[in-house]
Amino acid sequence: MSTTIRRAVIPAAGLGSRLLPLTKATPKEMLPVGDRPVIEHTVRELIDSGITDITIVVSGDKSQIQEHFRPNPALVAQLRADGKQAYADAVEEVGELSRRGHITYLYQHGPYGNGTPVLNAARNFGDEPFLVLWPDDVFVADVPRARQLIAAFEQTNAPVLALMPMDPGDSQRYGVPVVKEDLGGGSLRITGLIEKPKPEDAPSHYAAIGGYVLTPGVVDELREQTRRYEENPVGEVYLTDAINAYAAHRAVYGQVIQGRWYDTGGHLAYLTAQFAAALAHPEYGPAMRRLAQDHAGDGTD
Repeated sequence: MSTTIRRAVIPAAGLGSRLLPLTKATPKEMLPVGDRPVIEHTVRELIDSGITDITIVVSGDKSQIQEHFRPNPALVAQLRADGKQAYADAVEEVGELSRRGHITYLYQHGPYGNGTPVLNAARNFGDEPFLVLWPDDVFVADVPRARQLIAAFEQTNAPVLALMPMDPGDSQRYGVPVVKEDLGGGSLRITGLIEKPKPEDAPSHYAAIGGYVLTPGVVDELREQTRRYEENPVGEVYLTDAINAYAAHRAVYGQVIQGRWYDTGGHLAYLTAQFAAALAHPEYGPAMRRLAQDHAGDGTD
């Protein structure tokens, strides 16, 4: 099995129902966080981590994603003719991401569940390991989350899940890993995940936060799930089930990621990510901090 990770999958075929009505006409992946759509944060993280082949799995109503990353030389030329060089540079640079990341698109088919887009994309990967990142996460870190996951894989040569410390009272919001051994440096040997356990049943104080390095063995488990679904089409195909089946017989690791994670999947989470991105922006941050200070303690909710 190759130990060089050059491929990544971004599953982006979901409905975004938790963000309605914002997502009625706009894909959740295209909602802005800071000065760019949320999916662009994910694409840039992957490119900055050395990924050279990105597959975005979409549904039929996600054409805005393709349009965003597609180069638009006519628009760039018009902006330059109008003397709007900074805007032209920005549009040109976004279009360049498609080439740098070699972005391709795959339309989802098969049973529902977050394992299906991963399996569909992996059909073209042979025996290569690959990254999976969700398109509604924003991660702020000195070292990109994807690069931290790749480094962990290079140490273990096994599947790796991104983890963060968790308040035990929040366990019902996350998948919680069963930790077999703490290897130091944030590396944990795990034997599986328990989805959204009650606080008293949580097997650890870590949460899985939606970043993975997967290997062909996990893909085989997804394929087995799909075969069973075709024989008895009840339920959905989930990545967690495939990881648990794999971990029952082979090594799986978690890596505690250094940085701040923002999930934009719900209204409050989305507003929080927006605010955090604005505070961190080199140009807009000072004004946003002044605004926050002006409104602190004014009695408004």
